[in-house]
Order: sequence, then structure tokens, then C-alpha cells
Amino acid sequence: MSNTQASNTQEYVKWFRHSTPYINRHSDKTFVIMLPGEAITHANFHNIVHDIALLCSLDVKLVLVHGARPQIDERLQLADTYSQFHERLRITDTESLRLVIQAIGEARTTVEAALSTGLPNSPMHDADMQVISGNFVVAMPYGVIEGVDLQHTGKVRKVNVQSLQSVLNPGAVVLLSPMGYSPTGEIFNLSFSDVATHVASALKADKLLAFVEGNGVTDEEGNLVRQLSLKECQDYLTTNGEHLNHDLQQALSACYLSCLQGVQRAQLMSYATDGALLTELFTRDGLGTMIYSGQYEQLRKATIDDVAGILNLIRPLEEAGILVRRSRELLETEINKFHVMDKDGTIVACAALYPYSDMAELSCVATHPDYRNGGRAAALLQQMEAQARKQNLKQLFLLTTQTAHWFIEQGFEQGKLEDLPIAKQVLYNYQRNSKIFIKQLVN
Repeated sequence: MSNTQASNTQEYVKWFRHSTPYINRHSDKTFVIMLPGEAITHANFHNIVHDIALLCSLDVKLVLVHGARPQIDERLQLADTYSQFHERLRITDTESLRLVIQAIGEARTTVEAALSTGLPNSPMHDADMQVISGNFVVAMPYGVIEGVDLQHTGKVRKVNVQSLQSVLNPGAVVLLSPMGYSPTGEIFNLSFSDVATHVASALKADKLLAFVEGNGVTDEEGNLVRQLSLKECQDYLTTNGEHLNHDLQQALSACYLSCLQGVQRAQLMSYATDGALLTELFTRDGLGTMIYSGQYEQLRKATIDDVAGILNLIRPLEEAGILVRRSRELLETEINKFHVMDKDGTIVACAALYPYSDMAELSCVATHPDYRNGGRAAALLQQMEAQARKQNLKQLFLLTTQTAHWFIEQGFEQGKLEDLPIAKQVLYNYQRNSKIFIKQLVN
């Protein structure tokens, strides 16, 4: 053996030994991987697939969310059709939806085929990965934004967590496309970063891993930023967001939002660098940028010091007509009715409970937009139900104009005006035309 070979062997043995703690740490953990459409066509794509197969063999639970933007652009160009964009969102009309579906299907098939190979003398030999796709994501339309109808462009409404877990636990790799279906059978073109963020949050994934063209984000001198706290990441996006290319801005925002929703670590790495994924996961310094969540969150009774924070939270919802307006004076008087979700001194969610005989009104349920889809509203609702049971109340009721579906999912059923306490009936605002929902409390 030559000196060079001996040195390389020693380096390999050293690396392998030092990776052992990370191998143990990552085993049985859940990772969500963002793979943009550009990565699928890159020369390094098959090396990424080999590294994904290695993670699978180490008992890491994997959800792979792929993009398809360049594939969609190519299909549209070939058909001499071009998309309009609004606020960086593609407007998917009925004519282009067919081409979008074809492009996404092609990208998904390419990824699935690569994950299914098992040639001898290759890293995929005996990998035998089971890859499963399905309707794990429920979508809804973006709707009309500033007068522009985005048509078949949608966003994630819900993730079917139980179904996902039933596939992940036996060891299958879940492959998700940037497409979703509504309960009415409509098809929507989704942002793959939106899918990845919601899935990571819903699964309470241990990591979100986002492939980008470069290694990560850089400072003013062009040096790679190795790690960012949530606050630092927020500041970076605020200061530099409009100057970042769309892909990097999208990936960094996904990392930030995922960590806000409870994912502990999110990492950016290059899809063009061979071994970037393994280096990022199994070495101390890695090759990319890590965003980490180290904040403390608690659910507690509100105090007079929380009034300003609650007002900041509910004002946008009041202006949008979702909540009934409350003055500071009224809120100060009724602060003992409120519970809040406090994250490092910031009120990110709130709710109030107003007893009426053997019933209670659940009111002013609000969650900050950056902290939605992380289960906080449901946790807050459970807390309010527990408070109601302590007071021997039999039913909860609420009035809502825009969030009926969510409350139905939490066990509420639609009621009538006469079902409410008399004192509440006389205060009913017919102009708002709020829907009434009631939930039975079982002690």
C-alpha cells in the first residue's frame, strides 16, 4: 500500500469513527428533505439519491418533497404557453394545469425511478427502498389576491399525519409532489416549499433539509454563514430577503417557518456538491447553513402585562372582520378570561372563556400567522376545555364567520341561535351573520 493510500485509509477511518455519534443520534429520527426541480436535472442528482439511500439504511425516517419549476417552465414553453405571476406565485389557469400535472408527474417519476434502482456494484445495490406517494396533503385554493385570481394555484390546508406515520414507521420513504387535492376533488398546483414546511411542522420532524444551488447564505463579505438562530434568521430575511434569488429566499423562509413551528433544526446545503448531505449531517461543521430553534414556549393564564401583546395579535384579525373589535379598556377588564401562548416574551396565540350558567363562550381565538399549523391553536383549545370542565360547564359555544371548518375538525357541531344562553341571544349581531357552533364537554 502506498503512503497516499495509507493516508486516505486513515482519513476515512477517522471520519467514520467521528461520524458514529451522529449515526446514533439520527437513527429513528424524522427528516423532511426539500429537493428542487433544478436538483433533479443536475449532474449530481444520482449522488444525492445514493446519500438518501444511505440515510434510509441507517433507519432515518424520510419524507422527500420535490419541486418541478424548471420542468413546468419547459412544458409550457414547448406548448407555446407562458405563465403569469403574482407576488412570485404562478397563476395556474385551466389550460396550463394539464401541462403542470404532466411536468410534476415527470419529475416525480424521475425521482421514484432513481430511488428504486439496485444495480450491482453501485451504492444502491440491495437498498431495496419502498417509495410511497399518495394524497397525504389536502389543498385549498389561494383564491383572489389583490384582485388577481390565482385559479388552480393552491396552498396546503391540512396534512394527514396519521397516514404519513403509518407509512414512515415501517421504513418506507414518502415521496411528495407539489400538488394537492381538495375534498371536492379539485387539483391544485402547490409550492413545494409550502408542502415541505407544513409536513415538517405537522410531523414534528427532527430536521428540515433544504437543497439549494449554493452552500447556504453568506454575510456582507461573501463568507458562508454557518448557523443562524431564529431571531438572526428573521433579521437576515428582513434585511436581505429581497436581494436573494427566489430559490434561496424560498428555502430559507421554509427553514425559518419550520423552526417557528417546532422543528429543532433546519439546514441548507448544495445540490451541486457531492456528499453535501452526508457532510452536513455527519460532521461537526458541515458545508451549509443551519437554522436552529432554541426558544422556550409556554401556555399560561394571561396577566395585565399581556394586554399589549394580545392587542398586537388580534388587531389584524379585527381589521379583517374575523374578530369583533375590543378596546384596550375592555381587554384590561376581561384579562382574567384569557389564556395565552407565550414564546420568549411574545404572545403568539390567545383565547378567552366567558361562562354562562352551565355553558361557556369560547372567544377571541387567534394565532399569529407565523405560528399557525403547528398545533398551537389545538393545544390552546384543549387548555380552554380543561378550564371549562374545572368549572363544571357542560358545553362550549362560539360564533365565527371564517373559521368554521377548523372548529368542526375540533369536534364542534353547528347550532342555532336558540341554543345559546338568553343573555347571548339578545347580543347576537345579525349584520355579522356569524355561524354558531357547540361542543359537548365530557368529564
